[in-house]
Amino acid sequence: SADTYEALKIGSQNRKVGATCMNKESSRSHSVFVLQLCLKQVRDGVTTRRFSRFNLIDLAGSERQKHTNSQGDRLKEANNINRSLSALGNVIMALANSNPHVPYRDSKLTFILKDSIGGNSKTWIIANISPADICVDETLSTLKFVRFAKLVKNVATINQDSSGDMKALRMELDRV
Repeated sequence: SADTYEALKIGSQNRKVGATCMNKESSRSHSVFVLQLCLKQVRDGVTTRRFSRFNLIDLAGSERQKHTNSQGDRLKEANNINRSLSALGNVIMALANSNPHVPYRDSKLTFILKDSIGGNSKTWIIANISPADICVDETLSTLKFVRFAKLVKNVATINQDSSGDMKALRMELDRV
């Protein structure tokens, strides 16, 4: 709808960008857009609600200080970006290796994405890589990340909640 598009547009305009030696409009933060939908249906005294959440995430790319010549605030931003990407990589590795402990709480990003990575969801990843020789390390790191991310198996189920009077609920159970 128009409201959703407007919220996405405002978020995009508020995205922090800054110049580095490699990119004059470098993303200085991750972008997270969450759209929650609820479908409510009432039939024979039973109210059924179905929920969905779409997480659209644009991750800022990792940066090597020697290539970007970042200093001051840009260097701090790069360190924060790299730290959260590292935490995301640790979560992906833990899930890919079926570790009993997954460190979702190590960053805000991984905590927000908990359902999208290893939870009740369908997840797609689009990786942006560069053919430039100077970016070979970042490109290989991205491809390695995607390879491990493909090993994570999510199980998507319908998020549904029903309520109503007991007689109507029993009739609904009999019907199903």
